[in-house]
Amino acid sequence: MASSLPLLLLVLCGLGVAQSRLKVYNMRATCLPSDLLGITDGYVKVFCGSASLGTTAVRKDNANPWWEEEFSYFKAQQNDVLRLEVHDSDIFFDDLLGVCQRQIKYGTYEHECYLEKGGTLRYTYSLSSH
Repeated sequence: MASSLPLLLLVLCGLGVAQSRLKVYNMRATCLPSDLLGITDGYVKVFCGSASLGTTAVRKDNANPWWEEEFSYFKAQQNDVLRLEVHDSDIFFDDLLGVCQRQIKYGTYEHECYLEKGGTLRYTYSLSSH
């Protein structure tokens, strides 16, 4: 008769690691500022804690962009910090227009954040256990 100890250890190890799924989506900005080169070419970088979740596409010449990308992270935990950085893509150096950050909690939330250099970023996130 085979021992069930390895199976029991596997189940107990799985119970000890409670991971959740973070999803960030529906990112849209309004009234992004113009610069010397013209209307903003905006994009967003998404982070959870120290992990980079990715970067959206650049929306050229659009002060009110909307990004279709969704970002998922399967190692998120409640109270991790979600950070979204809004940038203006330029020829030599990209300008940081502002940073939105908050501690995440379980559920689905829509947020609005005012950017340091002007404009507003709206986004939705959900955190659920899996």
